[in-house]
Amino acid sequence: MVILGAQAASKTDAIRQAGEVLVTNGCVAPSYVDGMLDRERVLSTYLGNGIAIPHGEIADLRAVHRTGVSVLQLPEGVEWESGERAYLVIGLATNSEEHVPILINLTKAVQDPKIAESLAHAKDPSVIVEYLTQGSEEKEVNG
Repeated sequence: MVILGAQAASKTDAIRQAGEVLVTNGCVAPSYVDGMLDRERVLSTYLGNGIAIPHGEIADLRAVHRTGVSVLQLPEGVEWESGERAYLVIGLATNSEEHVPILINLTKAVQDPKIAESLAHAKDPSVIVEYLTQGSEEKEVNG
């Protein structure tokens, strides 16, 4: 569930958009999006290198129908924290451990600015999907 070339007026707008993709695809109830926003007010989900992973709190798990990952690619970015812009907003919804490999791959992207930049400007959604879902083998991002 990748949206390329998106635009967001604010962090709140970006979270809502990422959450709506999860709702539209039947992964979560609409209330989960409010949970994502509440979670962000408690603790920032910005990881660094232009990547944020908004998600709900434990209390919001009852609104998760099935695991889902949405990716909102914002080539122009949106201010997430003072002086920090998010270019990839990855909405997570899960009530299992299915998302752990994706988090491991995101950690690599946060640690390598070249990977983060490539994902933020990929022209093909499959580049992002393949990177996030790859196994433990190293894979170069070309997009």
